[in-house]
Amino acid sequence: MRERSTKEIPAGLEEEYYQINPDILQSFNKLRPPLNIYRFLEPVSRIASYYKVGDRLTKEQSQELAELVAEGVIFVSRDDHSVYVKHISFQLDLVLLDKHLTESEIADIFQIALTRRMEAFFDQPVRLVYDKVREDVLVLTEYVWADFHRTKALAKRLHTTHSLANHAVNCGLLGLHLFLAGQSENFRDARNARNILDRSLLGLFLHDLGMTRVPAMIRDKTKTLLPDEMQKIRGHTMAGYEMLSRIDIKFAEMERCVSEHHERLDGSGYPQKLTTGSISELGLTTGVVDSFCAMISKRPYAPAMEPLAAAKKLFDDSRRYPSDIVKRLIAMLAGV
Repeated sequence: MRERSTKEIPAGLEEEYYQINPDILQSFNKLRPPLNIYRFLEPVSRIASYYKVGDRLTKEQSQELAELVAEGVIFVSRDDHSVYVKHISFQLDLVLLDKHLTESEIADIFQIALTRRMEAFFDQPVRLVYDKVREDVLVLTEYVWADFHRTKALAKRLHTTHSLANHAVNCGLLGLHLFLAGQSENFRDARNARNILDRSLLGLFLHDLGMTRVPAMIRDKTKTLLPDEMQKIRGHTMAGYEMLSRIDIKFAEMERCVSEHHERLDGSGYPQKLTTGSISELGLTTGVVDSFCAMISKRPYAPAMEPLAAAKKLFDDSRRYPSDIVKRLIAMLAGV
């Protein structure tokens, strides 16, 4: 593939347009790209239409387009952001190749892609589908490993309506930020740090796996749960733990997220009624994001709370929730 030549691109152009990466172009249909394409005309220093959706490129035009992309003069409009985002979300590793997307735009892509993956997994929680979830989550950890500050934009991409998949993604993206915010400056240099991050994030995404074994009519019930219904809800942590074993996932980090996210510092949680010192830091983090993300999303049985109000409620309940983790959450919401 030819290297891009350096072009005098007008300042501010990329506020309105993306410059297409050659790898992104290769992912398009060669003769019918999914969105409008523009060419930068050097002599007059302006953008002109090159291809319109609905048209068809000839083989010669397709080859010319590849050459122009390699030269760095082909763009797509940011007005087509939703189309571009959806396209890349189906091949998530392309995020790592495109240097022209903003962090907010990349956060949109991760949210869309991972929500789709989690919907598929909760619909069919088997090893084959889990492997696809893992593949996309590892793209996410690769992305943030290069710069931990990238988690701030991701943590702001939270769904406002509850579903199992939406909740999983909310907890994964927010939990990733809180997890890394709680690490020491030397975390990157720690033994197996990257593996720990990968497994912890997978645990955050899959922590409510056992809820797939609870009938939807119970999960979404608007009236007070009956004792046997509450028992089914409380059984989801151990059900999830057993499901991990059945699909041959045996990482301690993931097991802690699944089995400990309803344990509380004062022993009032479940399933084991663990207390301070017995609950892992990762289990505590998962418990905070699980509760917070449930409160800020619209559910059949409760309206959504304002994020700061929800965080303050957790902070005020310091007997049950760890104040240091909740403080990180409040700092994130305050933009600190």
